Amino acid sequence: MQHVKRIFLISDFKDESPKSVRVERRRWFKGLIRLGHDVQRFSYKNMMLQLSPFPSRRIAQMFAKRKADAILIEQVKQYHPDIILITAMKYLNAETVQELRRAAPSAIFVGRDGDPFPELNKARLEIAKQLDIMTCFYAGRFLETYKKTGVPICAFMPPPCDPDIQRPYEVDDEWKSNIIFTGKAEHTKLDRDIDRYDLLLKLSKMPNARIYGAFGRPQLESIDCFYAISGAKIALSINIINDVRLYHSDRLVNCLSCGTFTLAKRVPDSELLFKDGVHLRYFDTAEEFFELADWYLKHDQEREKIAKAGMERAHSEFNCERIAKLTLDLIETGTYDASWAEILK
Repeated sequence: MQHVKRIFLISDFKDESPKSVRVERRRWFKGLIRLGHDVQRFSYKNMMLQLSPFPSRRIAQMFAKRKADAILIEQVKQYHPDIILITAMKYLNAETVQELRRAAPSAIFVGRDGDPFPELNKARLEIAKQLDIMTCFYAGRFLETYKKTGVPICAFMPPPCDPDIQRPYEVDDEWKSNIIFTGKAEHTKLDRDIDRYDLLLKLSKMPNARIYGAFGRPQLESIDCFYAISGAKIALSINIINDVRLYHSDRLVNCLSCGTFTLAKRVPDSELLFKDGVHLRYFDTAEEFFELADWYLKHDQEREKIAKAGMERAHSEFNCERIAKLTLDLIETGTYDASWAEILK
C-alpha cells in the first residue's frame, strides 16, 4: 500500500479467555500494525457481553446486540476507516453491515471465513452479499459458494502464523509426546469424517500420544498449546473435510510453525502450500498415517530435517505480516502474487 490506511477490524478476539493469545485475528492485528497501518479493533462478542444483563452469549444476542451495534456504528463514523475487515461473522448480521456501509460509505468491506460448509450458514452468506471482498481458508467449491452470493471478489487466503510465539520451545517432560493432535474428534453440526474419527479414536489409545480437545480431554489455551506441539515428535493435521482444494484449518500452520514434524491429510493441490517429503509428509488413509508415524519415530534425522524445513517455510511464506500484505494487495489491485493464489471475480 502506498500510504497509511485506517483499518477497522471487527472480530471475536476472545478477550475473556487465555485463548485470545493464539486466535487468528490477533495475527491479523499484529501483521497490519507491523506493515505500518493504523488498526482499530472491535471485539464484537465481548462488547455484547459487557452490555448484557447476564453473562450469557444467548442472552447478550437477545438483549444487548442493538446497543453493541450502536456503539460499533458510532466508532466507525468517528474513525473514518479506509478498510473495514470482518474476520469473524458469527454474531453479526446483514442489517448491521448495511448500517456500517451507511456510516462509512467510502470504506472497502472485506470478510474472512475459515469454517467449512458455508452453504449451511445462511446468515453468513447474507453478510457476504454486503461485502466487496471475501477471503477464505479454502478454494474450490466452498469459495464458489461465496462467489454465488454476488461478492465482487472472492479469494483463497491461508491462515497466517506468528513466528514470535509459534516456534520451537525447550519444554518440560509434561509436554513431551510422540504424537499430538489438538482439536475435536467430530463436529456434530457438520458432516462427520468417519475416517478422521476412527483415526483419532485409535490414536487416543496409543501410549505416549496426546489428544487435546477430544474424548473428554481438555483443550489447550494460550502458549501452552505451542508448548505441547513443540514438545511432540509428530503432529497430526486433519480436517473434518479433506476433499476441498487448498483447504487446511489453521492447525496445519500451527503445527509446522512450532518446528514439529507434521503428518497432514492430503487435500487437492496441497503441494502448492507445502511439498510432500520436503516440508511435511502427506497421507491418504489412516493405515498410511500410522505406517509413516512408525517409520519417522524410528528415524530422527529424517524427521528433524523435514520439520526444520517446514518451520522455515511457514515462518517465511505464511507469517502474519506477509499474509496481511497479500490481503492488502488484493484490496488495492484485485490480485496478489503467490503460487497458491485463487481469485474469483
